Amino acid sequence: MDQSRAPVLEALEQFRRRNDVVYGPPGHKQGRGADPRVAQTVGIDVFRSDVLVLNGLDDRRQSRGVLDQAQQLMAEAVGAEHAFFSTCGSSLSVKTAMLAVAGPGEKLLLSRNAHKSVIAGVIINGVEPIWVHPKFDAERHLAHPPEPDDVRRRLEEHPDAKGMLLVTPTEWGTCADVRGVARTCHDFDVPLIVDEAWGAHLPFHPDLPPWGMDHEADLVVASVHKMGGAIEQSSVFHLQYDRVSPEVLKQREDLLATTSASTLVYATLDGWRRQMAEHGRELLDAALRRAQRIRAAIDDMPGLRLMDRQVVRSGLAADLDLLKIVVDVRELGVSGMQAAEWLRTHRHVDLGGSDSCRMSVSITHADDAETEERLVTALRALVEGADSMESQPPVDLPAPPALELEQALLPREAFFAPAEHVPAERAAGRISAELISPYPPGVPVIAPGEVITDEVLDYLRSGVEHGVLIPDAADSSVRTLRVVAGGGAKA
Repeated sequence: MDQSRAPVLEALEQFRRRNDVVYGPPGHKQGRGADPRVAQTVGIDVFRSDVLVLNGLDDRRQSRGVLDQAQQLMAEAVGAEHAFFSTCGSSLSVKTAMLAVAGPGEKLLLSRNAHKSVIAGVIINGVEPIWVHPKFDAERHLAHPPEPDDVRRRLEEHPDAKGMLLVTPTEWGTCADVRGVARTCHDFDVPLIVDEAWGAHLPFHPDLPPWGMDHEADLVVASVHKMGGAIEQSSVFHLQYDRVSPEVLKQREDLLATTSASTLVYATLDGWRRQMAEHGRELLDAALRRAQRIRAAIDDMPGLRLMDRQVVRSGLAADLDLLKIVVDVRELGVSGMQAAEWLRTHRHVDLGGSDSCRMSVSITHADDAETEERLVTALRALVEGADSMESQPPVDLPAPPALELEQALLPREAFFAPAEHVPAERAAGRISAELISPYPPGVPVIAPGEVITDEVLDYLRSGVEHGVLIPDAADSSVRTLRVVAGGGAKA
């Protein structure tokens, strides 16, 4: 196929040249009805490009195949058999992928360091999660992806499991042995789903960690808005082999997806694919060199400790995406959250993520000499200004085994069970009826159906005192918890 084509963008250009007047959605009618104050901020072209595919970019029968052509080009560009665009982000796409592999009451292996969207998928779908616990890094207080042997052990224990969902790269850039996990799954004739939300760029440069399709995964979900060049909520399913039916995947996606998909998302996905197919190697070459320079500069800054390829050499991860720059700041006497807030307030530099130990920076093909210099200068200022930060109550970090909670009820059963609120002091031993996910990265510390412990309560409550955001808890202060009504863990 001709990778210089961009069918969605071309159709949008034709629509705008024709100057069609639309008598259906969207109601702003390509900006005619937009509040000028809104258009002044977001740009009138946002509204002019907000067009439905049906009776807009294409006719009601989709006879031009605009979207199909764009998806075929994407599949060819990355070496997949099929690609499907999604306009609701990978939070929805990963739920769809799970629905395509396992149904209500069936078992599915899941990395326990998965994003809250995965747990939400378990609740919606009613699958029985078989947790594969990640490899905990006690020194960094960090979870890395599980290994093939971990997956094999769980499949041997649960031979009726329908598949496995693996998260790689993590929020912090550490990567799994995808091929090893895929071959383990295939030994049991089940598919491997890879939640590769942070890896949309991986197919386009050989010096980046290998991506799922190249390493025998069956279904890969990628968030192009995270490390790529499409707008927010841009996601793609990539599919190969015959363990997951493309027909089933599309039907499951139709259950959850919007019927008013955004052409803005489709167009930017289409354009990013073309950009990467034509120029990805050189653009990512430049990004990798930039990241290397930034890493070298950080190495010379006292109090900042980079996560580098030592994490791979020590066997904690199979690979590391060097475009994710993760910096431990504890030697400065501050937390990652404090450091991130200081940089935002004093240097107008907004970081991708932070927690009690570290902060992370994503370098993409969009960075340039100015953003590089601004980051390095801001980090030097952080080192010099760390002493001026007010001390915060410390976060009571639990030992890694304390994060592996007992699952007393299925997540769906607990989430929809009669519930009550209890003071945190009386929550230990009770079964959670809610998700509790410090954010970022949005990985649940407690999932519905798990038995709450004192160690995890201390971690959460001290985190809130320090400034951790917990947006999904019924009581974000964690002074009370929502638990299954009646009794303790045996309720």
